[in-house]
Amino acid sequence: MAQWTSAVGATQLARLLVSQQKRPAGPGTRRPPAYRALADGIRLLVLEGRVPVAARLPAERELALALSVSRTTVAAAYEALRTEGFLESRRGAGSWTAVPAGNPLPARGLEPLPPEALGSMIDLGTAALQAPEPWLTRAVQGALEELPPYAHTHGDYPAGLPALRSMIAERYTARGIPTMPEQIMVTTGAMGAIDAICHLFGGRGERIAVESPSYANILQLMREAGARLVPVAMAEGLTGWDLDRWRQVLREAAPRIAYVVADFHNPTGALADEDQRRRLVEAARSAGTVLVVDETMSELYLEPDLHMPRRVCAFDPAGSTVITVGSASKAFWAGMRIGWVRAAPDVIRSLVAARAYADLGTPVLEQLAVNWLFSTGGWEEAVELRRGQARDNRDALVAAVRRELPDWEFEVPRGGLTLWVRTGGLSGSRLAEAGERVGVRVPSGPRFGVDGAFEGYVRLPFTVSGAVAEEAATRLAAAARLVETGASGNGESPRTFVA
Repeated sequence: MAQWTSAVGATQLARLLVSQQKRPAGPGTRRPPAYRALADGIRLLVLEGRVPVAARLPAERELALALSVSRTTVAAAYEALRTEGFLESRRGAGSWTAVPAGNPLPARGLEPLPPEALGSMIDLGTAALQAPEPWLTRAVQGALEELPPYAHTHGDYPAGLPALRSMIAERYTARGIPTMPEQIMVTTGAMGAIDAICHLFGGRGERIAVESPSYANILQLMREAGARLVPVAMAEGLTGWDLDRWRQVLREAAPRIAYVVADFHNPTGALADEDQRRRLVEAARSAGTVLVVDETMSELYLEPDLHMPRRVCAFDPAGSTVITVGSASKAFWAGMRIGWVRAAPDVIRSLVAARAYADLGTPVLEQLAVNWLFSTGGWEEAVELRRGQARDNRDALVAAVRRELPDWEFEVPRGGLTLWVRTGGLSGSRLAEAGERVGVRVPSGPRFGVDGAFEGYVRLPFTVSGAVAEEAATRLAAAARLVETGASGNGESPRTFVA
């Protein structure tokens, strides 16, 4: 049985390899042999995530023709990649990309920093801001006023409080997406929603298509559920989704579900336009794939003149293809663990029935707090305050990183909470390790890929501002110097990923 889950064609791979030639080589760099340059180019594409792990590569003859090189050159490059662990082959099944066992996923970087470490460590690990006061306090006070009638019940609402389900449905309807309360289930955060969806649709061994890169915690959740992740590489920069590639993967891998973040994608910050959304829904419908759309960042647009596209579910009026996940945790506060699912009524009924064997329900008091925010206009005011905080933090962090680390590359997103940064050829894993030694905590790129891709990246969230943002960039620069000098951990020379 073949071990690959997607494929890259000769023409597509040649185009990606040619694009690398636009990157200038460092001073004094000697030209490597043709086979070595080709092997390094493919290796870099895998480590950057532009060619997914477990993607079948074209046959030697096909790639040689597309690149106008000899078949011997391609064969030597493939052999070098096999020797280094970046390629696996089987007679009759072809060759597919891999990541060596010596490149494990980093173990740290996204879990919350212990409170006792906050005084000495600048935490860029989690994309979460402090609560938007006074709205948190007001919401809790409003919830306490509404609590007495519920206190006389058992407090168990597997589908969520009826009042909150109705309010969420009304908010979708107001955006031009007719929705009934029966299409809503309230969950314990977006993670709870996606966990429930994965267990319903993506049982052990099922294939799930995911963006590459994607949100690290969701990838880990899916791995632990026993899913087989099928990565679909994102396009360069903020252009986001390569729909030809999506159609190919959905057609050939036939995943049961696909997970996407169309609004200010985590970690890249890309925003899918309406044409991309429409075509993605059409591709999923044609393939019989359930499209799970994470909208947790949808209200965090940071430019006043930005015209937001319609929600992805607007392109699925029958409700047979798209399941939408929302949450208060990113737009309002991470400590407000309220999420929701919008889906067809029969899907909601199945999710609610399955919930009896999971978490039973979501805390009533927090549901009442979110309902208070929605019903009083407090949500809009709190989120507008949050947008201002994120915008100021983004601008401060961008300026500081550009000053301290001019070789690092990134595009500034127009919303969301994260920068996706190419680290000038340095290992993201080593930067994360060195960062903790100099007092800044940052997650490395491989956390956001499948099987160790994106070694040359880190994710920087907009969680600090002003002097703290400047100090964070200064410490990142110090960590980069440690990596460059080979002093980032075990004394070995730093690994760079420059073709």
